[in-house]
Parts: sequence; structure tokens; C-alpha cells
Amino acid sequence: MAKFKKAAEIKVGVIGYGGAFNMGRAHLNEMKQAGMTPVAVVEVDPARLKIAADEFPGIETYSSVAAMLKKSKVNLVAIITPHNTHAELAIQCLKAGRHVVCEKPLAITTDECDAMIAAAKKSGVVISTYHNRHWDGWILKAMELVKAGVIGEVCRVEAHMGNWSKPGDWWRSSKSISGGILYDWGVHLLEYGLQLLGKSEIAEVSGFAKTGFWAPQTKWGKDGIEDEGFAVVRFRNGKWMSLLVSQLESNPRRGLIEATGTLGSMVLNWDAVEVITHDGDKTVTTRHPNPPAEGWKLYQNIADHLVKGTKLVITGEWSRRPIHILDLANRSAVTGRAIPAVYS
Repeated sequence: MAKFKKAAEIKVGVIGYGGAFNMGRAHLNEMKQAGMTPVAVVEVDPARLKIAADEFPGIETYSSVAAMLKKSKVNLVAIITPHNTHAELAIQCLKAGRHVVCEKPLAITTDECDAMIAAAKKSGVVISTYHNRHWDGWILKAMELVKAGVIGEVCRVEAHMGNWSKPGDWWRSSKSISGGILYDWGVHLLEYGLQLLGKSEIAEVSGFAKTGFWAPQTKWGKDGIEDEGFAVVRFRNGKWMSLLVSQLESNPRRGLIEATGTLGSMVLNWDAVEVITHDGDKTVTTRHPNPPAEGWKLYQNIADHLVKGTKLVITGEWSRRPIHILDLANRSAVTGRAIPAVYS
């Protein structure tokens, strides 16, 4: 894939500048930190487009993706738009021969992911996802402890997040736009779990959902996200993983993830990983502070891939795995049965 002589030759742009936590600015700055050169912004809001021009003097500004693809020499585009627009925008850019990084999730359905990966391969370009949390401090520490054998063989991962509260009224609370309650933080939690479980191959997914309590109280009505979503992933090697994201959680659980192994367990918290092991009949709990996050490695890896041919960490196929799980969980919740995996 090496094509450029140096990272500065990679001209980068974003689609969507300030609608989600000022992520357009963040992406451009991270790509710039990796040595790449910001050249273009696409934004439908004129006020945000002006802010982009002020914050990146000389940057090209466009009100449509088509205009950017026609007029700009941008090589790599980051897509920072609502989930249900990722596939269409990415395929438009990929067919035009541009490398693409989508904000997570890559897409909403497996079919969308397949179409994006196929378009990238046909054009000989990269499709990736902004899984910067692949390098969060808690998963870096947890992986270090797992590789050291501290809790033995990991056989079960439970991921959970929630509280008792009405969802907000923005687009992430729309089922059709966001994909559902599991698609926001759930994608991160699944990716953590897939790292912890290593080469485990997905066999089937069961999904469960409670709907109808909060949605009528939001502007989305029947299109509101679920009150609670739950998924269980069975792997071919006998291991399993569960994911719970809830707006009905009156008794929130500790941490983000609990991983259970043959010699102990660990709980991933924001500030530290707590390890529970055994010394004879005695239970021993130790606390391991998390190192700083290294999310900058995502764009550095992409730059190195395009310049040096370094192996890409977050490939389209890797990004598809959590989406495939969520897609199957959605289908399972509707049909009331486990759905076999197509991709392992």
C-alpha cells in the first residue's frame, strides 16, 4: 500500500466539522500530528464551515462531498457524520480513489460494511475506522496483564454501561439514524472484548431488547432507541462475551468490562484495572493504574501504512467484526433466536 514518500504528501480532509464534539477539528489535528497535511473540509452548516476556515487558515471549504471530490486533491478523508450516512459517503469517496477513515461505527449493517470493503478493494485504497480507543489506557493495561498470564486463560468477557435516565433528543437517540442503543459506546466495548479474547472466532449471536418506555418521551417517538439492549456472543472455542447498554440501569455495575479467566478476574475501570486472584483460600485484590491513552497511534499507523507499507491495525475486516455482532443482535432481538455468524 506504500505510495507516498513522506506523510506530508498525504493530503487529508474531513466530512463534517463540528456537529459531534468538535470531532472534525480533532481529526484534522491528529492527522496533522501524524505528519499529514490538512487541505479540505466539507460541512453543510455555513457557520461551522467558517469556524473551520478560521481554525485552519487556507483550508479548502466545501458544502458538498461531490464538490470536494471534483475540485480537491485530498487523498484521505475522515467521515464524521451520523451513523446511517457512513456507508453511502464512504463508498462515494472510495469509488473516487480516496482513502477513507469512518468515525465509529464503520456502518450499521454487515451488508454496508461488505459494500465499503469491496469498494476499497476495487479502487486499491484503504477503508478504516476511527477505533482510537483500541489504545485506551485501560485496555492497554488489561492486555498487558492478560499476556502476562495474571488471570490465566480468559474464557468470559462481560461489557456493560448504563444508568437510569431519559436519552437525549439528538440523533444518537434515533434508532434509524444511530442503529440503536448498542451502536455508540457498545462498539467500543465490543472492540475491547474482541482484543481480550484474541483469535476467538464468532459462532453465533443472541440479542435482546426492551423498548417503549423512554422513546415516547423523546422527539423521536417510535423511532427512539431501545431502553436497553443486550447481546451474547458465542465463540467457536467455547468462550463467550456479553454486552449490556441500558437506560434502565438503576444499579450501575462497576467498571466498563469484567474479564474472567481460569486464575482470576479483572475489572476495567477508567483509572485502573482491578485484578482479583487467589492465594489458597484467600482472595487477593490488586489495583493496576492505567497508562496514558495512545489514541494518536491510529493515524500514525495509517500514515505509516501509506508511506512505509506498515501493517494496518484497524482494517475494514477488523472494523466489521463488532458491526456484524450488532447486526446479528438486532436481528436476533426481532426473531427471538440466535443467529449464526457469517464472519468469524
